[in-house]
Amino acid sequence: MHITGIITAIVVGLIIGALGRLVVPGRQSIPIWLTILIGVVAAILGTFIAAALGVANTAGIDWIELAIQVILAAAGVSLVSGSRSYR
Repeated sequence: MHITGIITAIVVGLIIGALGRLVVPGRQSIPIWLTILIGVVAAILGTFIAAALGVANTAGIDWIELAIQVILAAAGVSLVSGSRSYR
């Protein structure tokens, strides 16, 4: 993976983490750095899953890949915010 790929993963992770946090109902009391980390992991895992399903490279915006990433991020945020109390 090149440095541009890593930077892109971090930027996409920021967005995916924020979207995942917005999808989860209620208030999540987790720090922003943890949301970013969950988003980066969800973006990377979502890309691998989309590639395995054969939907990673489509014409235009990869909506299915984006949906997989947001679902993974929402699950991660929900899991982390439910398992620990950050105050």
